[in-house]
Amino acid sequence: MPKNPSLLSRLSNTPKGIAILIDPEKAKNKDQFNQQLAAIEEIKPAFIFIGGSTVSKAEMNSAIERIKDRTQVPLILFPGGIAQINTAVDGILFLSLISGRNPTYLIGAHVEVAEQLYDAQIEVVSTGYILVEGAVNSAVSRVSKTDPIPQHELAVISATAKAGILLGMHCLYVDAGSGAKTPVSTEIIQELSGFGCPLIIGGGLTTIAAIKNAHEAGANLVVIGNKLEEDPSFAKELAHYARCINAPLLDR
Repeated sequence: MPKNPSLLSRLSNTPKGIAILIDPEKAKNKDQFNQQLAAIEEIKPAFIFIGGSTVSKAEMNSAIERIKDRTQVPLILFPGGIAQINTAVDGILFLSLISGRNPTYLIGAHVEVAEQLYDAQIEVVSTGYILVEGAVNSAVSRVSKTDPIPQHELAVISATAKAGILLGMHCLYVDAGSGAKTPVSTEIIQELSGFGCPLIIGGGLTTIAAIKNAHEAGANLVVIGNKLEEDPSFAKELAHYARCINAPLLDR
């Protein structure tokens, strides 16, 4: 395993980062896929995440190759299953679905890919994945057969995050689910941002205001997926916002 935690270090030191999520299954259309890559070139995100709940190995392999040919933005695997594991990426979020109680997604699938990943020359970041209610029946919930935690149950979400950290997880990913109508609340983000590990927020971030709220509440990284697929014009708004939040860094 790589000795230098460059990905984890970068996540830890990113105060208001943006990651663009590409779902290879949704990007089968060549024109749509090229449109997504053009948006990434305009936005210049901190990371590209790649993954989905029902992506095949062939779809993943093809998408990774095409992304690598087009951009130098760090490509991070956000796997929805063991068939998606691929070591041609720059790093992997080794997700354990700690909000659910399905053993497959807590540890079972991880055992199946441990040999493949242990000696791989990519950084593997152990990540506590917490699914919260986003007013939508998400693909994660359907595939994993687990229920999201209601967002008003802040004490349960907080205890779940703490349990993940005590188990040795280095990163937290809180997700309202793909296509969520309600993003992760600022109360949840504020609570978990004080736990001393990188905090990634995804699901339902469809406006600049929602993204800004998540950042200001303490998210290290926000993940944007569906919105760019459905509304390509959003790329210009997001690119402008990214330039604004990065301006102080560029002025140093």
